[in-house]
Amino acid sequence: MSQPGTVGLLIIIANCLFSYSGFENMNVFQRYKFQVGKILIGKEYIRMFSSGFLHVNWTHLLFNMFSFYSFATILERGLGAFYFSLIYFVSLLAGNMLALVIHKNHPNYSAVGASGAVSGIIFAAIALFPEIRIGLFFLPIGIPSWLFGLLYVSYSLYGIKANNDNIGHEAHLGGAVLGMITAIALYPNAIVENFVPIALTLIPTFIFLMLIFLKPALVSPNSPFNKTPKKQTIDDEYSEKKIMDKKEFDQLLEKIHHKGIDKLTEQEKRRLDELSKNQKK
Repeated sequence: MSQPGTVGLLIIIANCLFSYSGFENMNVFQRYKFQVGKILIGKEYIRMFSSGFLHVNWTHLLFNMFSFYSFATILERGLGAFYFSLIYFVSLLAGNMLALVIHKNHPNYSAVGASGAVSGIIFAAIALFPEIRIGLFFLPIGIPSWLFGLLYVSYSLYGIKANNDNIGHEAHLGGAVLGMITAIALYPNAIVENFVPIALTLIPTFIFLMLIFLKPALVSPNSPFNKTPKKQTIDDEYSEKKIMDKKEFDQLLEKIHHKGIDKLTEQEKRRLDELSKNQKK
């Protein structure tokens, strides 16, 4: 597989550097992650983009960057740097917009990851270059790009159903749809020339999205967007804050376990002390 173009390489480097910064400094992670209340109430719109360059851990980062790398080369070469960048950032924003709509009544909901942008790149590449075959480590032969796209969406649905991490799985779907639609808008002939692979990937994704909004219980019985929207009470906000604080507390403890308490910044140590006291209440 050839190397990604200049923009693709810069995106990979930016994701690695910013994610590493978040791994090392919990304050960076907390300040720039996607969080509904901070965006809708605090007007911190930078989180709509910055969260796309943070990841939960190395596994999350490497999975997204491998998926991106697999499709970025041919797409950037075929579209040029400008259109390639347009699809990436439109997909990133679209993914986070979908998450914002789904979780608008849950101000403490948070997520990170380049999921939406990567999904957009994958589905755009499938629309324009369906002949791509992707080699996976555990398979001796490459698989069709449309099948990889379906597997990626399936992984997203599993993540939505599990609902047990800070990965923005909902963003996969929003980014995938807008990425493919943007590619088709730029090159309308693609929908005629590549109708079958486009239909095989886009139609199931639309169905999943419709189920999320119309029949959420079928997708994820325990997910927040399965609940009837209501105005949050003080008790609701307190409960959600306790959950998010517990996640942050666990992340700090995990960092101590792997690297030692001396690797915490002074701000992280103060935050750990604050969260420790809250956990005892």
